[in-house]
Amino acid sequence: MELSVPNSLQLVIMKHELLLKSHHLKATPQRLAIIDLMHHCGHISIEDLFHSIRQQFSSISLATLYKNVHTMMDVNLIREVKIPGQKTKYEIKKESHTHVMCKCCGELKDIPFNPNTLLQTSMDLCNYQAKEVSIVISGICPECQKK
Repeated sequence: MELSVPNSLQLVIMKHELLLKSHHLKATPQRLAIIDLMHHCGHISIEDLFHSIRQQFSSISLATLYKNVHTMMDVNLIREVKIPGQKTKYEIKKESHTHVMCKCCGELKDIPFNPNTLLQTSMDLCNYQAKEVSIVISGICPECQKK
């Protein structure tokens, strides 16, 4: 009997299925596609997500997409990234980090910086109970600086 070794695409699908199941969500084809797009894009707007997912699931409605996105947000699988002056983007939730955005081309990248230290210091100063912290640093990326 010959054992089959999963290829890289199968491994990614299995990883996404486990991610959904670990958050007590059914691994539907649509949810797997949403997670796969977020995994590949890093940060994606609902409009770009809808345009891309319609290529696989032509009958999916924007309302269904929003419902799936909000369900995944409710279980802390994905999170909103609110960018001042821009459309909200979504990403798979991961370790604490900050974002940097290019003001010229709009590129949005993660920076491995834990904002919780800043959050705790700020909360100690004003006695607020914070629910979350989101930092977006804007500037000009190296590629745009060359132009």
